Amino acid sequence: MKRFLKLYLIEQKLALRPGDMLLFGVAMPVGVMILINMIAGQKQAGEGFTYLESSFASLIAVGICAAAFMGLPLTIADYRDKKILKHFFTTPCSPLWILGSDMLCAGVTALLSAISVALVSVVFLGYEMQGNVLAFIGSWLLTLVSMFSIGLLMASLCRTIKSVNAVTSLVYFPMLFLSGATIPYELFPSGLQKVAGVLPMTQGIKLMKAVSMGVELEGVWKIVVLLLGITLICTAISVKTFRWE
Repeated sequence: MKRFLKLYLIEQKLALRPGDMLLFGVAMPVGVMILINMIAGQKQAGEGFTYLESSFASLIAVGICAAAFMGLPLTIADYRDKKILKHFFTTPCSPLWILGSDMLCAGVTALLSAISVALVSVVFLGYEMQGNVLAFIGSWLLTLVSMFSIGLLMASLCRTIKSVNAVTSLVYFPMLFLSGATIPYELFPSGLQKVAGVLPMTQGIKLMKAVSMGVELEGVWKIVVLLLGITLICTAISVKTFRWE
């Protein structure tokens, strides 16, 4: 446990040094939240809720999206490309240690993003969650681990930095723009909603949004089972297919 903690602390310092994740995962959703409030924060986005209330859970998901589909895969692929993982192979360090420490680092980024959005919304914008706070935290954690498992799968299957760059772009941008994280899902045409509904991030945001606004969500247990299934399957495949070089 001490060795894993030491590895995590080193990885955390390295993860925060470039500042990319803090910019796109923390600063961007906070900035969008402020912009939405300035334009139409208290206007009615639907029956019984405002644009601010509607966008709260969605923008918290932006931090998850950035950490899961950009941070995790690119970090591990970069280590593999620079032969850092090859050096780890000669040590007692296991794939679980590497994947676990980097997943924890990404989780810290997503947590910082969620806390920042929540603080700005509650303290400065007057946001009040209509649903249960503990239930929302549970839905956030479920969405977090399921998206991170997809990121780990990408990192394990992509062997080169070029391939992981291509895959992360193909996954990250649809998840960011079509899931409802930045553009409200309700504004999409019905045909595009059907396409976006296939994305697992869309289901996670639907769950978090329903819980935050205290409304009933049809098929909620199907979404929970889906996200749990994604987590178990992707994590198992990631550990099985992980390669040092």
